[in-house]
Amino acid sequence: MTGRVFYAAAHVVASCATEIDWDATLRFRHHLWSLGLGVADAMDTAQRGMGLSWDATRQLIKLSAAEAASVGGLLSCGVGTDHLEPGVHSLHAIEAAYAGQLELVQAAGARVILMASRALAAVARGTGDYHTVYDRLLSQVDRPVILHWLGEVFDPGLKGYWGPAPDESVLALIHAHASKVDGIKVSLLDPEREIALRSALPPGVKLYTGDDFHYPSLIESGSHALLGIFDAIAVPAARAMAALSLGDTTAFRAILDPTVPLAWHIFEPPTYNYKTGIVFLAWLNGFQDHFRMIGGLESARSHAHLTRLYELALDAGVIADPDRAASRLAEIRGL
Repeated sequence: MTGRVFYAAAHVVASCATEIDWDATLRFRHHLWSLGLGVADAMDTAQRGMGLSWDATRQLIKLSAAEAASVGGLLSCGVGTDHLEPGVHSLHAIEAAYAGQLELVQAAGARVILMASRALAAVARGTGDYHTVYDRLLSQVDRPVILHWLGEVFDPGLKGYWGPAPDESVLALIHAHASKVDGIKVSLLDPEREIALRSALPPGVKLYTGDDFHYPSLIESGSHALLGIFDAIAVPAARAMAALSLGDTTAFRAILDPTVPLAWHIFEPPTYNYKTGIVFLAWLNGFQDHFRMIGGLESARSHAHLTRLYELALDAGVIADPDRAASRLAEIRGL
């Protein structure tokens, strides 16, 4: 069981509602690399599309790439269209927006994740429009990329992505460009569908599970992983990866299975607010000095939700210092 790749989609640490604490943000990425995890950066976990500006995203990509190079860490960064102004855009404008971000990530030396685009979902008339844009982008990449399929439960603006027959559409795209595709991250929360997609991929193309509910069984059965929940459970995730590399699936499941109730809670509806729980747990574990998020998103979950999250994190064994965590929980109860 060697060669499996695990990415944690990493959050950003805010110093206030509009500013990023770059030192703390980069320290957290070094924490993930030190555990042997790859970092998927500038993704939705980092609040792409929910408050993180393009200027901040550009800075994040450049800084993370430099830090990854300094330690030999695995880094892939999101390439999207989120810097476009609100409104309807032509396919040409969407392709150009993607291409600009693609150039930035490749110039920084990071690997590329071609993110699903709200702008493209809003104007694509069918499979042909998606393929037109992606065909042209994949002709520009300097090494194989990860495609990104985020279901509407994570982002309602991506409903209908890939066209009326999405599974067939994306598989056709990948088969046509297999040498340019490292893998595809699938976040549909449908294990049977994910397994079917995985079995239909060309040889050598990876399926990166983005299913934050069923990840232990999907990884055990053959998926790689690119998960937001791995930000929150990085230490046990790394231990599980080590067990899997030795072929010890019993230990792998014994480590990861207790984290699943925590993941279900963090990603409960509305699922797109999961980032609040990720950052809350990072604060409880001492990776940042305050519970703040870009755009004030720390208020997106109730105190009752956060209290239950703390309890489940204790049960899952992902609280590093229970006394500190209890003290910090008491702080938010007093707000």
